[in-house]
This record gives sequence, C-alpha cells and structure tokens, in this order.
Amino acid sequence: MGRRWRDGRGTLVVHGELGEVSVPVEVASSYRARTKGLLGRDSVDGAMLLTPASGVHTFRMRIPIDVAYLDRKLNVIAVRTMRPGRLGLPRLRARHVLEAEAGAMAGWGLLVGVRVTVVSSAAPLP
Repeated sequence: MGRRWRDGRGTLVVHGELGEVSVPVEVASSYRARTKGLLGRDSVDGAMLLTPASGVHTFRMRIPIDVAYLDRKLNVIAVRTMRPGRLGLPRLRARHVLEAEAGAMAGWGLLVGVRVTVVSSAAPLP
C-alpha cells in the first residue's frame, strides 16, 4: 500500500556520500499545487516535491532549476538542470519529482542512486 501524500511542509533528508543532509521541503500533491509548482518565484527555500509526477516543464519560470526524478521508494533515478522555457522528458519509472534552485542538489550530495526520505510536519501550505 502506497503512502498518502498531502500538501504541506516538511524536511527532506538526503542519504548520500555527504552523510545525512536535511533540507526544508514543500510537498505539492494536489492538482492545483502541482500545477503551480515554482511558477512565479524568484528563489526557492530548500526544495519542492511534486507527487505524483514523472516529468516537468520550466515554461514561465524565472530561474533555472535542478530536477531529480524519484522512483516509488524515493531513490534518485535521474538529475537534470533545466533553464527556463524547457520541457523535460518524462521518466517511465519516476513517481515523484524534486525541484530546487540550480546547483543546490550537488551541494546536498543528491546524485543518481541516492535515497531520500521526507519527514512531514503539521504546517500546511498557505
């Protein structure tokens, strides 16, 4: 049985070569939250997890972003940097997409094969 995701805030924990790195994360699981995503923002505090999702685009975005595609078990299967105005190809095994400012994921040690976990908090999105 799969996990039921809800829109809200939490902490993303990257279990990589740098040890465990904690990053604030916004979870976008409703259609409305996934559709809006990072549109209209000039910066990102941490990351945004789109679920369910297998692909993204950067049309009407103001900043370049890092995109990590995650499988059902939250293992990273691909990482890309996308400039504004691009369409990312969907990944067949991807069930979730993680977005952050360009260059941030390398600083967290988030690479292909790394596993992440999400600890949700009680704070809903405004």
